[in-house]
Amino acid sequence: MKQRTVTHEMLEAILGAIDEGIHVVDSQGITIYYNHVAAKLDGLSVEEVMGKHLLDVFPSLDDDTSTLIKVIESQEPIYHQHQRYTNMKGKQVITVNTSLPIWVDGELVGAVEVAKDISKVKELSEKLVDLQAQIVQRNQLPKKKKMASKEETAAKYTFTDLISRSRAMDRVKKTGEKAAQTPSPILIMGETGTGKELLVQSIHNASPRRYAPFIAQNCAALPTTLLEGILFGTVKGSFTGAEDRPGLFELADEGTLFLDEINSMPLELQAKLLRVIQENQVRRVGGSKETPIDVRIIAALNEDPQQAVRENRLRSDLFYRLNVVALELPPLRERIEDIPLLTQHFIKKFNYRFGKLVTGLHPDAEAVLFQHSWPGNVRELEHAIEAAMNLVEGDIIEVDDLPYYLQHVPSGIHREAQPMVPPVYVGVSLPEALQRVEEQMIREALAETDGNIMQAAKRLGIPRQTLQYKIAKLDS
Repeated sequence: MKQRTVTHEMLEAILGAIDEGIHVVDSQGITIYYNHVAAKLDGLSVEEVMGKHLLDVFPSLDDDTSTLIKVIESQEPIYHQHQRYTNMKGKQVITVNTSLPIWVDGELVGAVEVAKDISKVKELSEKLVDLQAQIVQRNQLPKKKKMASKEETAAKYTFTDLISRSRAMDRVKKTGEKAAQTPSPILIMGETGTGKELLVQSIHNASPRRYAPFIAQNCAALPTTLLEGILFGTVKGSFTGAEDRPGLFELADEGTLFLDEINSMPLELQAKLLRVIQENQVRRVGGSKETPIDVRIIAALNEDPQQAVRENRLRSDLFYRLNVVALELPPLRERIEDIPLLTQHFIKKFNYRFGKLVTGLHPDAEAVLFQHSWPGNVRELEHAIEAAMNLVEGDIIEVDDLPYYLQHVPSGIHREAQPMVPPVYVGVSLPEALQRVEEQMIREALAETDGNIMQAAKRLGIPRQTLQYKIAKLDS
């Protein structure tokens, strides 16, 4: 009996530590567990919900709209359901829920719901779409033969902004310039920080669509339920709170739509995307009307697409449809001849921004840049130069001005031969050394993924919640 009590307390502690809302009801719809995250999400206290019927606490819901009640009635799970409801205090909440039936000895005893608050994300996403719609309307330019200025178009980069002297990059630029003249889909591959969007904007600005809208969307940045509405648009009444709103396909009509991290898009949404590309028509979520569109699709991913297909993260039919023109951006470690050019470009950029007159790097500092393997690619180099420009006192960047992790590389040894973590110094205890290694690996993973916690967690091989907990400890 004592052991059962301890197990129950441990279970409650685990559920209470999860950073998502947990709501459990019995087979009659009475709340039997409700964690503090769910209470905060719903704008209520745990005491206001425990022991009460679900529909009494959330009067805007009914048997048809409550995912928990639906699961109890159907005895079937519901995954990633978008839900909008109002609590008994009148507060509106928008969530994505996964609701599961609870079985004990073959008997349905209740249901559990894991909820994630997307109210702010949805609000900001819809504001972004509305803003893009306003920009598209304001920037409808006459189709002249001359090139629009960078101030007149959402895509500000051109092929002249692709700074390089490497043969690999030269091939990419030449292929991109040729592909810009057709409406065919393009698939771009490249590690994080290699400049995929810069290349995409360059293609758009070299194309006959240069005067039409350029719109970019990261497919990993939004939950599935929001991403579908953002891409395809919504019809008023298609779900609770839905409004008539065009999607990015409609806003990008006659222009270019850039879909980054396409491999992060759920497979069922990839199937809908494929249909739109093949038929050149889009149907808003909840609607029946097909709207003709003329949109040039450019997609990108930061891994081998064939591996993504093998691992069932990218539909093979979508891959073949997008892979009409394939461009692969080489990582910086394979184009080290570009480091001096890029370094001077970034020094010039930050001279202007910071009001400085730095002329270059000390040879030792430049050697450090050549020794590093640049897992974050050009973006990491830019951040490193920005950091140095904050510290430099004279007109030359010294080794001591560079970020700490770049400075501590033994001379004469190539960075790629070094371990991923800095050396552990004599006199440091094993727990402290492990803590330093963990901290460095977390910071490197976050830098390589540009702060994307989900992608960083994948690189580190740990759950996202674990990484969030460790980051909170680092920041405390």
